[in-house]
Amino acid sequence: MRYIIVGLIMLCLGLQYKIWFGDNSVSKWLKAESKLKLRHEENKKLEARNQAVQVEIEGLKSGEEALEERARYELGMVKEDETYYHFAN
Repeated sequence: MRYIIVGLIMLCLGLQYKIWFGDNSVSKWLKAESKLKLRHEENKKLEARNQAVQVEIEGLKSGEEALEERARYELGMVKEDETYYHFAN
């Protein structure tokens, strides 16, 4: 009977070793979970940025106001009969 108990304890310790220090250990699982959480947060930020870019693309495709505004601010373009003033700080 004693050998059976010792054998079961050794088996239990062997299984515990695999759980805590083996290839698929708890620490590796926790690290993978934290990496996954970071990836989800990064993906949410990228999805928001992609949505903003998509809205901007739709605005540029649909009307001339968005295109005109972008040309004015990014390229410094002005309309005919318009005076452009640039104030330096």
